[in-house]
Amino acid sequence: RINQLETDLLEIGSFLEKSKRTRVQDVLKLEQKKIEKEISVKRHQREQLAKREADPTSASKAYTVKINNYGWDQSENVVKIYITLNGVHKIAPENVKVTFTERSFVLLVNDLDGKNHQMTINNLLNPVNVQDSSKKIKSDMVLVMCKKKTTKKWECLTQVQKQIKEKDKPSVNPEENADPSDGLMSMLKKMYSDGDDEMKRTINKAWSESQDKKAKGDGDINNMGMF
Repeated sequence: RINQLETDLLEIGSFLEKSKRTRVQDVLKLEQKKIEKEISVKRHQREQLAKREADPTSASKAYTVKINNYGWDQSENVVKIYITLNGVHKIAPENVKVTFTERSFVLLVNDLDGKNHQMTINNLLNPVNVQDSSKKIKSDMVLVMCKKKTTKKWECLTQVQKQIKEKDKPSVNPEENADPSDGLMSMLKKMYSDGDDEMKRTINKAWSESQDKKAKGDGDINNMGMF
């Protein structure tokens, strides 16, 4: 495959030398860069394969790095997880594996820069279709695609994240929306109940005056009739 690409590269170089039109040259140069990049990737993969054949235990000897950083979004049918790994597109595709269950997935990237990289996501928010879930290797990135079983929109990626989100929501204090007069009445009831005779006489007098003003239409509307 590398030999074929190198032959293509030589032929494009020949066309470039003969071409006189700028537009044609631009197209040929773009294709030239694409082939050069592909050759570089293939050579790197060949070197990695040669190393594994020379020492089959090299991957197992490498230490494993836990992947914690990722991004995610969703469409109607798929939840997409983006994992950035520099150079991942240069290693052999078989070195990138993803194992799915209905509620989890494990990404394992072997022998990338002498290390293994692993990402485990458990307790997905909703079940996924294992058979239709997949991965794609892009430039410096692995894209994990979890096929939804339903078209329901996901609030979070995992159940744990949802629990944390709900825990962080400010609690609603029913007293905040209560009528201010209710609080005043409760306070006066307590003062009346706990107070001495003088206190009770004072409160009764205030209530009586309040009722008189209310009858005239110019007093406080609060009703202290519980006394």
